[in-house]
Amino acid sequence: MTAPPAGALPVEPATTLALGEPTERVDRRYSSLYTAASIALWMGFNVPGQVLIAEQIAEIDPARKESSLAIVLSIGAVVSLIANPLFGALSDATTSRFGRRRPWALAGGLGGALALLVLSTGQSVWAVTLGWSLCQLTLNILLAALMAMVPDRVPVSQRGFISALAGIAQVLATILGLAIVTAIAGGFVAKYAALAVVLVAAVTLLVLGVADPPVPRGDAPPMSLRRLTGVLWVNPVRHADFGWAWLTRFLVMLGYAVGTTYLLYFLRDAVGYEELFPGHGADEGVLWLNAIAGGTLLLTIVIGGVASDRLQRRKIFVMVSSAVVAVGLLVLGLSPTWPAALVAAAILGAGFGVYLAVDVALITEVLPTAADRGKDLGVINIANTLPQTVAPALCGLLVTYAGGYPTMFAVATVITLLGAVLVHPIRGVR
Repeated sequence: MTAPPAGALPVEPATTLALGEPTERVDRRYSSLYTAASIALWMGFNVPGQVLIAEQIAEIDPARKESSLAIVLSIGAVVSLIANPLFGALSDATTSRFGRRRPWALAGGLGGALALLVLSTGQSVWAVTLGWSLCQLTLNILLAALMAMVPDRVPVSQRGFISALAGIAQVLATILGLAIVTAIAGGFVAKYAALAVVLVAAVTLLVLGVADPPVPRGDAPPMSLRRLTGVLWVNPVRHADFGWAWLTRFLVMLGYAVGTTYLLYFLRDAVGYEELFPGHGADEGVLWLNAIAGGTLLLTIVIGGVASDRLQRRKIFVMVSSAVVAVGLLVLGLSPTWPAALVAAAILGAGFGVYLAVDVALITEVLPTAADRGKDLGVINIANTLPQTVAPALCGLLVTYAGGYPTMFAVATVITLLGAVLVHPIRGVR
């Protein structure tokens, strides 16, 4: 008998493959292609969100750059908030012979590349806002597909490890993406084009190289107006563990977003990076901090994910790692200096590494139904994106009217600690 190709699942009824709880371990091919696509995706999100858009806005509207940046990022986050669960639900209901997730992953990758090119041409605050909104729309189509591929294909015993790879991808994406755009001497078009090329290449390889069992028409959840209008909602009373997981994710991500959204401006205006290092822009400082955070994250994320898999315990890892993130944010608030920023980056990376690996694994174990994985993970993703809506406005208010950067980091610390504490009520996961 001919062996199945690498990465392929054994032949089983389609319903079992697509909607059953996966039991076959995924191989290196799956892990590598999934990680590469995740890196490309997060390059498209993180590099514009942390540096390129801030630089565009600083050129377009230098006198009001903080408030203008808040407008751009907040509107983009609103688009993301709706797009992710919507396209997650649409992929759940897809009965293509190419599978539920791959058609949407390809559409999101190609659309995201085009949106990045549109964003690169923005010459006004509203043009940049339009470009970033298109990026959020298209890249969230890809993100919804990638998120759903984990519970679709990865058994519980490997989810900590695969989630660790997804977390590594987020950090490597920022480091590699910033390194790429910093090395490109051209303008914004050339920088965004580089991100677009990487995105198309990685997503194409994923779509061609990873199996995606189709769902028979009779087994797909019915698509209706009622279902579409309910894509932003999972009853937190009926599904209490899901509700607590959503809330804690929201709080930790909000604390982290409040602490990092204005990082470029913090280094430029509070730390005085460009005065400390003449001839070097604050974006270089952001790259250094991300590199340090990435280094400590790489030291902890796989260890945390694998240890959680082996011990089959999630909650204690999430609680402790969230508290470590809070400590890193507190350091930034207490000492707005470059040496303190380096220390804080190391602490943030160490804590966030374990958090990214284990919290995603925890979330996949509290999903209400297999048929709605894409939609429900989209609802979880609101806990990632809603902070992007709230954080820029909150940061702008705190920095401008409520005591500046020390107050901003103090608020971020308290929010993150609250998220750590509220993991405890989750009952269905150890």
